[in-house]
Amino acid sequence: MRVMVIVKATADSEAGTMPSTELLEAMGKYNEELVNAGIMLAGEGLHPSSKGKRIAFDGPNRTVIEGPFGHTSELVAGFWLWQVKDMAEAVAWAKRCPNPMPGPSELEIRQVFEAADFGEALTPELAAQEDRLREKIAER
Repeated sequence: MRVMVIVKATADSEAGTMPSTELLEAMGKYNEELVNAGIMLAGEGLHPSSKGKRIAFDGPNRTVIEGPFGHTSELVAGFWLWQVKDMAEAVAWAKRCPNPMPGPSELEIRQVFEAADFGEALTPELAAQEDRLREKIAER
């Protein structure tokens, strides 16, 4: 199963505080362990929400909302995409993570939907389209 591991933002990450060399080294080692174990598919840190935008949808209307966005604890500072056998394995790997922030911080683990999760709503034609898109992405 695939999971997204979300690094929750903190006041430091929203202020644009960059990680120390020591944290970068620890994260580099951790990421290398994830890759060598066949777990990590992708992972990146994100700039503060002050540099971001949101698009609000209301029927056919679109509204652009400029960052920064409210409640820091609800924001994302980074992510990983992992391939694991189950949620227990994801939790075990997450517990090995160096603290991603200078102070208290949190990771959130969410399972990624797979084609089978959509049941009959995912027609064979839609499944084929999804397969073609994944192939194009893999070619990049």
